[in-house]
Amino acid sequence: MREIVVLSGKGGTGKTSIVGSLAALAKDKVLADCDVDAADLHLLLKPSLKEKTEFWSGQTAVIDEEKCTRCGLCQELCRFDAIKDYTVDPVACEGCGFCFHICPVDAIAMEENLSGHWFIADTKYGPLVHARLGIAQENSGKLVAQVRQKARQIAQERNLDYILSDGPLGIGCPVISSLSGANAALLVTEPTLSGIHDLERVLGVCRHFGVTAEVCINKYDLNEENTRRIEGYCADQGISVAARIPFDNAVTEAMVRGKPVVEYASGRVSQEIEKLWDGISGIRS
Repeated sequence: MREIVVLSGKGGTGKTSIVGSLAALAKDKVLADCDVDAADLHLLLKPSLKEKTEFWSGQTAVIDEEKCTRCGLCQELCRFDAIKDYTVDPVACEGCGFCFHICPVDAIAMEENLSGHWFIADTKYGPLVHARLGIAQENSGKLVAQVRQKARQIAQERNLDYILSDGPLGIGCPVISSLSGANAALLVTEPTLSGIHDLERVLGVCRHFGVTAEVCINKYDLNEENTRRIEGYCADQGISVAARIPFDNAVTEAMVRGKPVVEYASGRVSQEIEKLWDGISGIRS
């Protein structure tokens, strides 16, 4: 069993569209949407929900009005100004627990938050594990770890060959949680200045965790000069460019119809994505 994570240093590169097509091409795999802050792979794959589980994480202070003596110490010392009129604002509360420790009458309790949900579903392409983080909730890295753990469990139980993960954008905590321990990473970029800059950053994260990476340049023909810059950078870094996918309106049309582009059209984009999967499925960590 091998885990391949698809990442992009910035949003809008077409990462999820490519993952959807890879899901249609790959055999014997489980799919994981690790972009828990803005999960959208399920919109493309139209899953049938099988299991929904609550995700509890983080804490919020709660004041017991019957025990509270209104000494004002918690309001005075809360550096986040989350306590006013002896009531905790759950949005402003950072869950640090300081008020809990300094309350002289033990009138403050720390209660765990319902931070989101994670789901197990079936699709025509195989099982899918995805999640939804609640509004203004934190610990997305922990929820990503939960999604990956469940995907790995399903892969082991069903003796599947691959875990194909749609990772989050950027280089933050959820990216680290998605990448650590994976066998390989596919970095999707676009030929723009911001795309080049953020590719360099996410490649640095891959190297830090010792994960083998290859690059896919999506919509390469929008700016072929920048495409050459990306290819030159990859050559200097010893990184393989696995695919150069052209711009095609068929990708957007397929997305609107809720289909992977490899099932919607048989043009050059689909051909390049097929070649891409043939290449990355053999990447060794």
